[in-house]
Amino acid sequence: VQLQASGGGLVQTGNSLTLSCAASRTIFRRSMAWFRQASGKEREFVAGFRWTDGSRFYSDSANGWFEMSRDSSKNLMFLRMNNLKPEDTAVYYCALDPMGDSYAVPQYRFWGQGTLVTVSS
Repeated sequence: VQLQASGGGLVQTGNSLTLSCAASRTIFRRSMAWFRQASGKEREFVAGFRWTDGSRFYSDSANGWFEMSRDSSKNLMFLRMNNLKPEDTAVYYCALDPMGDSYAVPQYRFWGQGTLVTVSS
């Protein structure tokens, strides 16, 4: 499966942005997530979706501000980011099919190439 992330760009503090991730194959009944990696830092979990019960879960920094969604009919997943802050600046990655029990660990079978989000102060 190939994942193509898009929608990144330069925004000002407090603004919103929606990232998209297009999959080359079906995402029906598949779990997925968004991660991000700031310059010089490790990749960190942002948001996840568990297909078995439809649960969505978020990192502490994303909770209440970011919203993950998907359109299975079009093999698309989204990350709506509100009230962006400079510390949200990072390359954002979409991921599909976790390989372990923890959805927050960056061990997924498929990854997108990443899209850069830069938040100016």
